[in-house]
Amino acid sequence: MIYYQDDKITIYHGDCREIAPTLGRFDLLLTDPPYGIGEARGRNKTRSVLAVSKDYGDAAWDDATPDRWVLDMVRSYAKWQVLWGGNYYGLEAAKGWLVWDKDNGENDFADCELAWTNLETAVRKFKWKWQGMLQENMGRKEEREHPTQKPIELMKWCIGLTPEPKTILDPFAGSGTTGRAAKDLGLHCTMIEREERYCEIAAKRMAQEVLF
Repeated sequence: MIYYQDDKITIYHGDCREIAPTLGRFDLLLTDPPYGIGEARGRNKTRSVLAVSKDYGDAAWDDATPDRWVLDMVRSYAKWQVLWGGNYYGLEAAKGWLVWDKDNGENDFADCELAWTNLETAVRKFKWKWQGMLQENMGRKEEREHPTQKPIELMKWCIGLTPEPKTILDPFAGSGTTGRAAKDLGLHCTMIEREERYCEIAAKRMAQEVLF
């Protein structure tokens, strides 16, 4: 079912295995599927002496990666494809890997995250601090609503590496960062999210004014 819609963004609440085949084709698949490492489980690790991990509750959606046929299916609907966490999925060899340097400092969280792509580019790196309450742009700080939430600027960077995308698909939408980035850039984005609480968060983010 359509949970939210405006002139640029559509959010579906449901399972991408059922919804994605009904949507047609897109220029870009930009998504961050579950990594299967339990990030949705409640934790209390300290990122630094200043920033303690936010409690996002305890859920099972990150207990396993999506089946490979699901990833292949959603990939088939877009010419260009960017999958964050691509190192967890056993995808084919690619030259255009993306690296997000989170500038984390001294803690037990990953220094970087990787995205598999089929983009015609060499490996590229984006540096953007994302350490608990410490963020790259503290003057325009983003509210963290999801345990694996990505920065808006990271998703804008991914879109900017893609040759003239007009339509974007995110079948694992989470808190809606892909859609927020697309809307800020004046592009169309369709998102699918299975958890209703994240649909609600994403819809509120989409209803905000464009955040240039």
